[in-house]
Amino acid sequence: MKKRNVISKALFVFTLAMLPVVLGGCGYNTMQRQDEDITASWAEVVNQYQRRADLVPNLVNTVKGYAQHEAKVFEEVTAARARVGSIQVSPETLKDETAFAKFQEVQASMSSALSRLLAVSENYPQLKADASFRDLQAQLEGTENRITVARNRYIQSVKEYNVTVRSFPSNLTAKLFGYGTKPSFKVENEQAISAPPTVSF
Repeated sequence: MKKRNVISKALFVFTLAMLPVVLGGCGYNTMQRQDEDITASWAEVVNQYQRRADLVPNLVNTVKGYAQHEAKVFEEVTAARARVGSIQVSPETLKDETAFAKFQEVQASMSSALSRLLAVSENYPQLKADASFRDLQAQLEGTENRITVARNRYIQSVKEYNVTVRSFPSNLTAKLFGYGTKPSFKVENEQAISAPPTVSF
């Protein structure tokens, strides 16, 4: 009986000692690290989109000072910003394909509205010469660049994680612990960019 207890304890200790090795070898630790990378890179994406949304009111007010009869454009930008503000974003968004797609859709509408707002400035030389407008435009361009970098980091993190979750033998561990693939950003208006540009001289 004593011998059986000693063997049971030894087996238990051996199992505990081997658990980290087994979990590490089956991809569990890799998935944990990659999941944290995704969470961090997602937070940076959201942070940069928020920075852009925060610039919008100042940009709209500056343009309004010069282009008061462009009311439709101002309404579109304001509505797009309101839609951005109405989306509740959290790490749970990454687990819900529909919520993620909605987030992308709202951000795309904001990009489109901002493009129209900046196009308006082309009609107003005095606005283009305004120092505060130029400063806001530079901040917006810098933010768009940061958004691109943050999205690329997120896409890379998701790619690495999804490969781990779908590869053998780590896919068995993923199924055991309920880890699934995460959504990634898709190209906005994929059909439009797949068509070759028309060039006329």
